[in-house]
Amino acid sequence: MKKVLVITYYWPPTGGSGVQRWVKFSKYLPQYGWQPVIYTPENPEMTAVDHSLESDIPEEAVVVKRHITEFYSFYRKLMGRKDATVKEVNPINSQKKTLKQRLMLMLRGNLFIPDPRVTWVRPSVKFLCRYLKEHPVDVIVSTGPPHSMHLIAMKVARKTGTPWVADFRDPWTKMFYFKHLCLSKWAERKHLRLEREVLDNADVVVAVSPLVQDDFVTMTSTPVELITNGYDEEDFGQVVEPDGYFNVTHTGLFAADGNPETLWEALSEKCSEDAEFRKMLRIRFAGKTDPQITASVKAAGLGENLVDCGYQSHTVAVREQKNAAMLILPLRKEPEYKATLPGKLFEYLAARKPVLGIGQTDGAMARILNETGAGVVFNWDDKTSIAAYINLCWRNFNDPTHEDISPEGTSDRIAAYSRRNTTKRMAALLESVSGKNLK
Repeated sequence: MKKVLVITYYWPPTGGSGVQRWVKFSKYLPQYGWQPVIYTPENPEMTAVDHSLESDIPEEAVVVKRHITEFYSFYRKLMGRKDATVKEVNPINSQKKTLKQRLMLMLRGNLFIPDPRVTWVRPSVKFLCRYLKEHPVDVIVSTGPPHSMHLIAMKVARKTGTPWVADFRDPWTKMFYFKHLCLSKWAERKHLRLEREVLDNADVVVAVSPLVQDDFVTMTSTPVELITNGYDEEDFGQVVEPDGYFNVTHTGLFAADGNPETLWEALSEKCSEDAEFRKMLRIRFAGKTDPQITASVKAAGLGENLVDCGYQSHTVAVREQKNAAMLILPLRKEPEYKATLPGKLFEYLAARKPVLGIGQTDGAMARILNETGAGVVFNWDDKTSIAAYINLCWRNFNDPTHEDISPEGTSDRIAAYSRRNTTKRMAALLESVSGKNLK
């Protein structure tokens, strides 16, 4: 069995798509002849804890953990927070910030390049070069952000001659929050230089979105492959009995700059017009939700309909998705988010429930929803279309024979995004890279 060294900051017991991507790849890679060797911090800053993903780690996996010292522990002390789980839902955005927050952001952006985990680069390179002499691997994979993981892999690959795949779960300098980092011209140039160095020195670059892939292709001559995130069929095998309510559900991180105020207005107007709808409506949040979101729902007169479950394990989040009458997926109100494919999108596909996306109608998410027939995307302010889709879902909820809008009939197109299928593509890529010098 061939071996792949995966350099990642995120590993259980955290949740989120950043963890799930390589936990799920690791789960299925042994079936395709690859043993994952995971290199990760033993004491990372965790904004949430989810032990349910630990069961996905295969017996074949080797997990190597090393201590990390990073900026965020210092940040918490200055901000008066005892642990990372109470950190802001979205600290780097266009929202108003206190003077202390702005100062900390300037420190983070200009002193720690490309990110606060950069202090782990030098000790990790030294350790891994020694480790690989005794435990050689066929391919190195770095997955970021944080993009410091790519710097570790680049230096180790250069010193050992091991082929290297740079897996970008998000862009680097074209990420939506990059412009909010309060960077000096010098710091911005350094980011651009490091990004180009990583792109040009990797044997293959992997993007998770076709629009990000297109961007990378214009920036480097290195081959750029597309392997999206996905969903695990085994996660959706649980049987969920509907609770009988018209559940409008959002799972995962819900940040203030993605607040779909037009949706709350449309739901409020529907409640005013239809007493039965008001009685049956439940707006369910299962994840870390910014207080501005819940305040906005209450301001729309929907406080009695709101069920904020807080952060939940991945298993519970899947249950919420399957119990929904309509799943909502608002994008952040940033132009760069057009290229983003939120990790939860693929689980929404697997839940086989109508998906209402809110954001750019010509973006990557709209492309996937149109391709699979799993839902629609409307602009943030298109209340007429949003209200019409709510009415359609409501009619289907009361009479499923009236007009079937569930994506059950698109199973083949949705199955392309199963974790087994995405892992099969990753394994084929690793096979093509291993033992070859593509430069």
